[in-house]
Amino acid sequence: MTIPAPIALLAELTHRCPLSCPYCSNPLEMVRKSTELDTGTWIDVFLQAADMGVLQLHLSGGEPASRRDLEDLTRAASNAGLYTNLITSGIGLTPRRLDALEAAGLDHVQLSLQGTNAELADRIGGYKGGFERKLAIARDIKERGLPLTLNAVMHRQNLDDLDRTIEMAVELGARRLEVACVQFHGWATKNRAALMPTREQTEAVKQTVAAAARRLSGILAFDFVPPDYHADYPKACMGGWGSAGLNVIPDGTVLPCHAAQSIPHLTFEKVQDRSLSDIWYKSPAFNAYRGTDWMPEPCRSCERKTIDFGGCRCQALAIAGDAAATDPVCVKSKDHDKVRQLLDDATAREENLIYRVNP
Repeated sequence: MTIPAPIALLAELTHRCPLSCPYCSNPLEMVRKSTELDTGTWIDVFLQAADMGVLQLHLSGGEPASRRDLEDLTRAASNAGLYTNLITSGIGLTPRRLDALEAAGLDHVQLSLQGTNAELADRIGGYKGGFERKLAIARDIKERGLPLTLNAVMHRQNLDDLDRTIEMAVELGARRLEVACVQFHGWATKNRAALMPTREQTEAVKQTVAAAARRLSGILAFDFVPPDYHADYPKACMGGWGSAGLNVIPDGTVLPCHAAQSIPHLTFEKVQDRSLSDIWYKSPAFNAYRGTDWMPEPCRSCERKTIDFGGCRCQALAIAGDAAATDPVCVKSKDHDKVRQLLDDATAREENLIYRVNP
């Protein structure tokens, strides 16, 4: 099998974050500040990525603005020829810092949105005053002409505000709106019952996004991530395991997807111990679920096997107890009834949000 070069690198610079979002997909055990990669090591990672053919670098966290060297990292990545995208809550950014990041070569900002008003947004984010600070930084981004994507993580408690979310994206000058229905990995699994959209909400959001995409064509582009549990077929995880992108988490561990460390039988290597290229092409963990040869039935004989690649390995483990199983979201999976049961259990009751404690 020919292994393509990765297109994108998600650099999780830190797990530190001022927000305590109950839908956080970072792992239950987060990396401490004391074990984060230093500036020089991160820069070396970026140079290696560029040499491999990576085009896009997503600077993420936690909150990447928690890193005092964010401007230095951005400059080094830009000098290496990488397209730099800052994924941020906006907390920790100031006009002066935006000036420095723009001067360092930042290409794009992706700003999270927890709700359309202060009461909802601050309750979801667990940070009082966060909504007003977010609006202020969005206006600062717009004034500078930096391309802006608004990332709205949607769930049962804010999906009914989707129309207003779309309006806000236009008002704030966003070029793209990511309507990302919550994915249940990491801390988010603790809040499944409080966050799971209803079937009615799911159908409504599909129609709303489709209509808005037609109405706002040329003004606002949409990325829609539908809720897995209400689907008939799974999404292709990362475009297929080890096929398009890779993650480096704060301590240097390299992953094929955000939640891959939840698979206990795989050993993931660190950039301190092996080159990024060797890990991508030769690591047993990266090759474990590449392509289609690993697939069980019914995936192996399915006409969709090169469309969804069997779905999410982490979701298969979490629901079916086997990372090599067909994603239980798929209607063809023998474990599909487990998804229906989880869905019924979650949407049958209301529960209070459980906020995460950040390192």
